[in-house]
Amino acid sequence: MSNVTAFQNGRQIASGPRDDVGRALAQALSEQDGTILVFEDSTGRVTDLDYRNIAPRSAGRPKLGVQSREVTLLPRHWDWLASQSGGASAALRRLIDQQRGNGRTQRESRDAAYRFMQAACGDMPQYEEALRALYSARPDEFQALISPWPADIVRYVNTLLGDEVADA
Repeated sequence: MSNVTAFQNGRQIASGPRDDVGRALAQALSEQDGTILVFEDSTGRVTDLDYRNIAPRSAGRPKLGVQSREVTLLPRHWDWLASQSGGASAALRRLIDQQRGNGRTQRESRDAAYRFMQAACGDMPQYEEALRALYSARPDEFQALISPWPADIVRYVNTLLGDEVADA
């Protein structure tokens, strides 16, 4: 299940699994008016989210979004998993998170930030100059240009950029 982030008027109002964000949007829309944009965290693309009929969560660990499913492994794999701290489930989650962190190239991260900025930041000051700095690999200038933007917007752009920001 992919994670998404929702913005309303330049402010992040929800982030996480699609169902959780859908429930948050249903609540937000009942309390206030305004356009809400939802973005896929992995690509920065605008996505549709049907928040009208979000089913309640089943029993379990709802805050973590834990789902029980079957995994088929050889005995040697189960033995190795059983020897890891926290047990098999914790070891699998750590391995998956480690691989997910290594999943995007610099270009994919930059493109994700661009798609988000194109949809959510077109009316921000210095928008076009910021895009030029982004694609010209001038990270200090890029950060300076987006710094006057709403904090949630800047934070999300930098999240989409990931390691590219850390390497600057």
